[in-house]
Amino acid sequence: MRIGLTGGIASGKSTVATMFSECDVAVIDSDLIARELVMPGQPALKEIAAEFGASVLDADGQLDRQQMRALVFADPAMRHRLEAILHPPIRATMLARAKAAEGPYRLLVIPLLFETGMQTLVDRVLVVDCPQQLQLERLTARDGSDETTARQILAAQISRSERLAGADDVLVNADGLDRLRAAVARLDRTYRALAA
Repeated sequence: MRIGLTGGIASGKSTVATMFSECDVAVIDSDLIARELVMPGQPALKEIAAEFGASVLDADGQLDRQQMRALVFADPAMRHRLEAILHPPIRATMLARAKAAEGPYRLLVIPLLFETGMQTLVDRVLVVDCPQQLQLERLTARDGSDETTARQILAAQISRSERLAGADDVLVNADGLDRLRAAVARLDRTYRALAA
């Protein structure tokens, strides 16, 4: 069984994924795969540099994430060009890792689950949710983004209501880690029962 974990940026997906991994669940994270794909020497990084120019690389030949983020969130056409390069290999890698993983179920962390149509890859959708103002506060604190950039990032994702409408399960991440951990433990028991 494959569970698709998604949520808006800075909603707490990584925190929830870590809690599931502590329950001995196989966690396959599309963001980590994306980072692997853009390491120096990887075909995807070469394709990105060819498509967007050398300005998206830093002095060491690494992807300049802040520069790339500024480009793609300011221009939807550029974002679609980047997605066309990265999404096919991310999808293929996720499926291969899910197939090879052991355990009763796998957790596929896909921030843009609905935006990319990847909900077709999973049996259930788990949405991590929090109020938008809390997302903005977390995003600006975490990434050092200004509020304008943070709002552009949020606007590039589907709306909170659309995301919640597509959920089979929802975890609200606004009441502290202890409550969140207890909710993850309950869902883990549910998923193990469903997988059996």
